[in-house]
Amino acid sequence: MIYKKFKELELSALGLGAMRLPVVDGDDSKIDMEATRKMVAYAMENGINYFDTAWAYHGGQSELVMGELLAEYDRESFYLASKFPGFDEYNMKNPGEIFEKQLEKCRVDYFDFYLFHCIYEANIDWYLDEKYGTFDYILEQKKKGRIKHLGFSTHGSLDTMKRFLDAYGKEIEFCQIQLNYFDWKFQDAKAKVELLKEYNIPVWVMEPVRGGKLASLDKESETMLKELRADETIPAWAFRFIQGIDSVVVTLSGMSNQEQLSENIITFEEDKRLNDKEEEVLMDIVDKMIEEAAIPCTSCRYCTAKCPQGLDIPELFSLYNKHRLEKDDTGVIDSKVLAAYDEDKKPSACIGCRNCEKMCPQGIKISEVMKKFTKMLGE
Repeated sequence: MIYKKFKELELSALGLGAMRLPVVDGDDSKIDMEATRKMVAYAMENGINYFDTAWAYHGGQSELVMGELLAEYDRESFYLASKFPGFDEYNMKNPGEIFEKQLEKCRVDYFDFYLFHCIYEANIDWYLDEKYGTFDYILEQKKKGRIKHLGFSTHGSLDTMKRFLDAYGKEIEFCQIQLNYFDWKFQDAKAKVELLKEYNIPVWVMEPVRGGKLASLDKESETMLKELRADETIPAWAFRFIQGIDSVVVTLSGMSNQEQLSENIITFEEDKRLNDKEEEVLMDIVDKMIEEAAIPCTSCRYCTAKCPQGLDIPELFSLYNKHRLEKDDTGVIDSKVLAAYDEDKKPSACIGCRNCEKMCPQGIKISEVMKKFTKMLGE
């Protein structure tokens, strides 16, 4: 396992993200405890010492499960990160209630790393409004030793990041951003990395394989990469790209099964960053992907919590993208694809309330996509 220095600590370059743990019967709120226990044990045995969870992951169950499983290990043998859920105004008004509950759920007296979760356009004004006092409360917990290191995560624009950093940058020790070779261009992650360098803030990476979207590519692209590195897996290219960014300390991967965990650990046994030629080929592939890209959904599932219709928006987007990227001859999706869906779970069931759009870190106009999808289905 590669380790990176952060202040006085040695952190595993690969962190286990508890956002996409194995589940039972496809229910995101029902984590498969035994499968997860085995994964945590394997991670520990193979050098991973950084574990990342959050209030909202797996319908609120992630902190509970990680708390129970990590309680089986010496508290000094791992670093635990969780996040303040600032995407809900109620939480902003009650940071003490939330924080105390998180410590209880995770069965710890302190968090090694704590982040303001998902700073973006919809909540930045709350953080900058002194009436909430959220930042001051969290900073006080750090002074008391209940938070060892303070940071923030963001899917927001560069301007939003600047606003937050201008206000609180002196207290921020690290920042977690969506970073992968696709978003290096598509979401201008390169500019975000450069901004953080200006503030001397190290980078934590989320979505390195873009929710699994970069785990496999079209045949032509995979052939191009195999010609350059015959023994490298396609998912490993995403991690190798990140290894070439010196300001990155921890790369979080939301691994859903033992196979993904094992493969990623093998990848992080050594630093094999890309050379100039390899990066050039990869960027050519990205240009092609951007040209063909449909909906940039990462399956974070924030949207589903606010959908009054209970639509599985990420799954619907997955179906939409699959057909868009495969470029079917007619440009119209055969309605039989969604034959197994109940009528009230199809894209046509969207009522256009836009609640989901307020939660989407990617800024996707979900209601508009649903209208387009419905039209494509001929409904």
